[in-house]
Amino acid sequence: MLVFLDVDGTVVPFGADRPYPVYEAASPLPEAVAHPLLSRVDPALGARLAALAALGCELVWATTWLDDANACLAPWLGLPPLPLVDWPEEDEEPRLGRRGPHWKTRPLVAWAAGRPFVWVDDEITDADQAWVSGHHPAPALLHRVDHRYGLTDRDFAVLEEWVTAGGGPAAR
Repeated sequence: MLVFLDVDGTVVPFGADRPYPVYEAASPLPEAVAHPLLSRVDPALGARLAALAALGCELVWATTWLDDANACLAPWLGLPPLPLVDWPEEDEEPRLGRRGPHWKTRPLVAWAAGRPFVWVDDEITDADQAWVSGHHPAPALLHRVDHRYGLTDRDFAVLEEWVTAGGGPAAR
């Protein structure tokens, strides 16, 4: 089972009315691992994500951070480099706006190639769920995260329940 992970608003919270906690890496990191938003990311998320991998999930970055996700974020979280979704060129995949599915939806379904998947993002809508339900033969959980807080215990509870159930109902 694949777990597609967005970064902005999912792993890195943003847009809250309150100041964000400031975190430090659990162990010293190379100077090359620098990004102004890393201090917002709780390094303990790495262990939670690794626990999903231990349940048989393949973690995949589904983010516009591209290589920076592995260069900066993975070491911060104590994760190995993860596969990256290779997004189509902008003119190859239409960006349909708010009425249709998110621009990531079709490429993620193509990347999954019929395998069960979880997509964790802060921009998922009912249009995405409808499109995936109509175009993807395997179970899929599209889980929307509140961008102000990023991944929380509640989110991990939903993900873990769905994964351990072998891919339950596609909607949550």
